[in-house]
Amino acid sequence: MKALLIGATGATGTDLLEKLLNDTTFDEVTIFVRKPIALTNDKLKVHVVNFDRPEEWEHLVKGDVAFSCLGTTLKAAGSKEAQRKVDYDYQYNFAKAAKDNNVAHFILVSSYGANSKSSIFYSRIKGELEEAVQVLQFQKTTIFNPGMLQRKNTDRSGEVVMEKILRFMNTIGLFKKHKPLSTDVLAQAMINAAKNQTNSYDVIKLNDIYKLGIN
Repeated sequence: MKALLIGATGATGTDLLEKLLNDTTFDEVTIFVRKPIALTNDKLKVHVVNFDRPEEWEHLVKGDVAFSCLGTTLKAAGSKEAQRKVDYDYQYNFAKAAKDNNVAHFILVSSYGANSKSSIFYSRIKGELEEAVQVLQFQKTTIFNPGMLQRKNTDRSGEVVMEKILRFMNTIGLFKKHKPLSTDVLAQAMINAAKNQTNSYDVIKLNDIYKLGIN
């Protein structure tokens, strides 16, 4: 199976890429990145691209399954317009290229609370992307709606504090549907979903992500 991936240098993408390269189900892994990476592997193909110019790379999006786990924060992006470009435009362009090139299965990491009608900007663009991907009508579409992600070596102090609070609340039986999810488990769930060849449109929530991601 040939896998395609954007977001390979992020927290979830890093775990996913490692697992894809170590999984014998996948004989080729092609990633699209903005800057060269140091990693080398016989199965790995790296395309350094300008995501603002999809016409230059869209013909390269050819394979069996496409994974999209690109994303940023408002703080890192600097503006809502810049965040929308990463969290919606780049991912939609990747999905559109995959569909045009007959990729059968598209797997998207979205977010808990994604809703195109939300008054919260982040939730709204996530919901809009989910709807846009659904319209493309892949043979199989899998969308993951995790809550807070537990990232390795994160430098997001707010996330660290919130994770500790949620874990404490979980121990006393509160906010179970918001419990932190490790990127390692999410990545494994994405791989397991890719191996399911049944044609369908699935939105996978937190508890089911745990079930799918823990072997």
